[in-house]
Amino acid sequence: MRINIIDLDPGQLEELIVSWAMPRFHAKQIFTWIYQRGVFDFDAMSDLPVALRKRLGEDCDPGTMRLNETRRSVDGTEKFLLSLADDNLIEAVSIPAKGRVTGCVSSQVGCKFSCRFCVSGKTGFQRNLTSGEMIEEALYLKHRSSARNLTHVVFMGSGEPLDNYDNVLKAIRMMNAKSGLNIGARRITISTSGLIPQIQRLAEEGMQIELSVSLHAADDRIRSMLMPVNKKYPLKDLIAACRQYRMKTNRQVTFEYVLIRGVNSSLADAQKLGTILRGFDCKVNLIPLNAQADQGLKPPQKNEIAFFKNSLLKNSIHVTIRQARGEDIEAACGQLRARHMQQRRA
Repeated sequence: MRINIIDLDPGQLEELIVSWAMPRFHAKQIFTWIYQRGVFDFDAMSDLPVALRKRLGEDCDPGTMRLNETRRSVDGTEKFLLSLADDNLIEAVSIPAKGRVTGCVSSQVGCKFSCRFCVSGKTGFQRNLTSGEMIEEALYLKHRSSARNLTHVVFMGSGEPLDNYDNVLKAIRMMNAKSGLNIGARRITISTSGLIPQIQRLAEEGMQIELSVSLHAADDRIRSMLMPVNKKYPLKDLIAACRQYRMKTNRQVTFEYVLIRGVNSSLADAQKLGTILRGFDCKVNLIPLNAQADQGLKPPQKNEIAFFKNSLLKNSIHVTIRQARGEDIEAACGQLRARHMQQRRA
């Protein structure tokens, strides 16, 4: 069975090189070629012995993904539909902004949590991604996107990152490592639907990872309707776990809140949210609903967004409104993959 080099951390690659009766320092050279220079062809790694390059070519792959489709938005956002070795499809997005380039990566093929407004869950869950596959997404964005850079990573693509906990943490450690992508932990964000045991576990990791929690409602009835996971992990317990995360890590938690007209966008909803977050050093990121997410749901009106935001500000809650990016290229999670899945079934 061939080995995907990107599935290996530095220690594992050293062990492999040594098992071939070659000096372990070659592992560092290989990592430099792949992570820093974006070279994925073993034959092009000119400072490696010919014998090692031959052995690598015989036994290993420098990644397994293939580009299926790419789209570039007028705002510079670039979306990649990538085929995995088993022909499953995932999406990764490069989002350039002033002084930064954020990579949005997927953690699973599909999703099992079925949030009503999210396209990813509508195609069902297939499998977890390996740590190497997630790292390869980030490498693809760094070296093959138009931006040719990657300063931040958000696990906000398809899938629930904390449902694939061990692989996600292994990927993050390589993204953070100097021998890897060398991205600071505070520039890496995990977005979760609210898996409380994993949030508590993450708080004990001793890493300064940013935590973003999909909230989307200020009471259990509405949240359970939008997010079935709330039936297992209700709001009161979730907010308590997030407060604990803030205390343990000293990192501000971000709550994502998709505004949906007639569902969770009223002034009364804003006041409820202000109450449950009162005294919590957190940030609320308001996201007007993407109209394509669910034909039965509608985006809020502009005055609703303004009233909602001002209500939170009056409760001394830090609040922002997410600017839409890449709407012209189906950049929201799962849209491009879902369309390709429909075409395959046709």
